[in-house]
Amino acid sequence: MAMRTALVLSCMTLALMGCVGSNDDHRSPPTTEQVDLQRYQGTWYELARLPMFFQRNCVQSEAHYGLREDGRIDVTNRCKEKDGTWNEARGIAEAQVPGRTDKLWVRFDNWFSRLAPEMTKGEYWVLYHDKDYRVALVGHPNREYLWLLSRTPAITDQTRDQLLAIAHKQGYDTSKLIWRQDAPAVP
Repeated sequence: MAMRTALVLSCMTLALMGCVGSNDDHRSPPTTEQVDLQRYQGTWYELARLPMFFQRNCVQSEAHYGLREDGRIDVTNRCKEKDGTWNEARGIAEAQVPGRTDKLWVRFDNWFSRLAPEMTKGEYWVLYHDKDYRVALVGHPNREYLWLLSRTPAITDQTRDQLLAIAHKQGYDTSKLIWRQDAPAVP
């Protein structure tokens, strides 16, 4: 019975991956081409995101990235839910292409990723970051996922408008963004 369940889950995942990757109508969005991982590591606050299943109950999210000695990146994502509880997921990110730091594979530690490690890695593309590594756009090449990130929980309207313009220019539907709740306003 366990083998049958694993086989069904594997087939479902393959079918979903085929649907997600079949959007050939648009070219993949441009990325930053290189990311200084030393400067990128640390805490990033999610300002907004496109809807996604794993974050369906999150009202505030943050990610912490730490560079490892082996060149990979420790990832800790935290999500505050409406009732005030925090959930946490840990994973590891690594370059999709050796020496190229803008396109990463991310795999979180859970039962399914241990069962089918090659089928559970997600694409994490750094689409934009400012020169000071204070704000960033991260997305998926099929444009289904997008995160607007900042080193602080709030940004100026001018910075927000700049990030939205970049995301829109790269083909992301910014009208569907879910914004961080209870974020303090920045003048």
